[in-house]
Amino acid sequence: METAEQPTEVIAGRASQALVLDRYRLVRRLGAGGFGVVWLAHDEQLDRAVALKRIGVAGQDPSRAEREALAAARLAHSGIVALYEAGRDDDAVYLVSELVRGRTLDELIAQGELSDRDVLRIGVALCDALEHAHGRGVVHRDVKPGNVIVPDEPSAGVAKLTDFGIARVLGDDALTRTGDVVGTLAYMAPEQAEGRQSGDAADLYSLAIVLYEALAGVNPVRGRGPAATARRVGARLPPLGRLRRDLPLELCEAIDVAVLPRPEQRGTLADLRDALNDAIREVADEAGAVLASRTEAVGRIGRAAMPSRPSDRALAACGAAALTASALAWLGPEPLLAPGIGAAIAGLACALLPRMAWVAMAVLLLAWLAQPAGGIAIVVAVAVAPVPLLLRRARGSWWSAPAVAAPLDVIGGGAAWLAVCGQAARPWHRAALGALGWWAVVAGRVLGHGRGAWADDPSRAWREGVEPIVGDGRVLAVAGVWALAALALPLFVRGRALGPDLAGALVWGAALAAGTQALAPDMGAAVLGATLAGVVAVLIRASRASDAA
Repeated sequence: METAEQPTEVIAGRASQALVLDRYRLVRRLGAGGFGVVWLAHDEQLDRAVALKRIGVAGQDPSRAEREALAAARLAHSGIVALYEAGRDDDAVYLVSELVRGRTLDELIAQGELSDRDVLRIGVALCDALEHAHGRGVVHRDVKPGNVIVPDEPSAGVAKLTDFGIARVLGDDALTRTGDVVGTLAYMAPEQAEGRQSGDAADLYSLAIVLYEALAGVNPVRGRGPAATARRVGARLPPLGRLRRDLPLELCEAIDVAVLPRPEQRGTLADLRDALNDAIREVADEAGAVLASRTEAVGRIGRAAMPSRPSDRALAACGAAALTASALAWLGPEPLLAPGIGAAIAGLACALLPRMAWVAMAVLLLAWLAQPAGGIAIVVAVAVAPVPLLLRRARGSWWSAPAVAAPLDVIGGGAAWLAVCGQAARPWHRAALGALGWWAVVAGRVLGHGRGAWADDPSRAWREGVEPIVGDGRVLAVAGVWALAALALPLFVRGRALGPDLAGALVWGAALAAGTQALAPDMGAAVLGATLAGVVAVLIRASRASDAA
């Protein structure tokens, strides 16, 4: 690899003084692999250190090897090791590249020196590098940790991808080379391993395997030997979330999708990059998680998951506190606790154990309301019942969160909830959270306007409070509008440039306000809420982009 920090061997005698291509003086050998020997060399024309790789072409077509090397020279990207020159003689092809001082990703993974945030930043850089290459018609076909260099100097970039075109240089029969079959095949897309046409999707698969290994500490394809590895190629791989239950579900899902056996199912590099970028702020910035997860993988999955991330806990706490404070303040009889104290207890409990605390909070609230305020209990039960049904597979922190929409509606900003739920990565979760936010708004209005007439009469509460909203097609229609708005938000506000985000938020907010106002004219502040939602969405995305920079 083109790195000056790997174990080196000083070559004495004539070999270390050889002049290659009448220009490059060999200094010392840096390393060797299945595709050639890498030397530290001195460019005597430009007086600089370079990495020179010698690739033997015995039994190969030298002109083909040179054409493939020249293809890599068309690439110019900060995430790709620059190829300065390619040449040949009767025995070998020579690739002269920039000398990157750093270590390879496989070394850093083995030593446990990367945090989850480091891994995601490296992944974003590699997505950018591969998109650049694919845009110029170059498919790497050998993305693996050994071909990723992490520079020691931050100014040199987050990560650099090297060895473009080498797999093509040696041809597809490289799969049978002794000692390389495991190292290459363990990262190879099924269609490439089978000798079929492989394109951009093959690089996406390989990169996702690299990220899987970097986050989990184990390669899900590699077996005990070449035969075991070959049997796993093309099979469905264990979900990353089984090994790293502390990682964001959306991140795990994006990587799981990118390693699907069929190329057309994997999505795109842009999809994977967005998921990595969105999750950077949510993952740990301390090294050691990979070594811990490797121990868990070897010892078998099944131990308790790590606690939720701080942002998840805060979201769960806010929703639970808002619901509890509102209930204690004006829903039922004289409370045993002051609203502020009850809100603090509920918020802390849902921050620590989101699902369990939500269920306990809902049960206690309904039990407290049931005897003196059975009518209110009926409406509250109808309001909270859809949450576990629609969010069964979502993060526990989302269960409490839709309750935030009801207090926001009091000040005319109920639609601002959509800016929050629109950040969920899974489409179904975004849509469900958007609809549940509207349901919370409707429930809050029913309780606020009519509870005095049927507070202690469950049957009347059902007739006058529940049946009118359940049977009103407009209520369900607005729920659909909010679901679509939450679903579509990432398409309009992407967090890449402020100008396009503001324009997208304007269009998105206008459509949301128009749809809500047309179906529910009594919404009143629909325009204000939609505007606030657009502004908040832009701020959230801008914050995420800033954190990822």
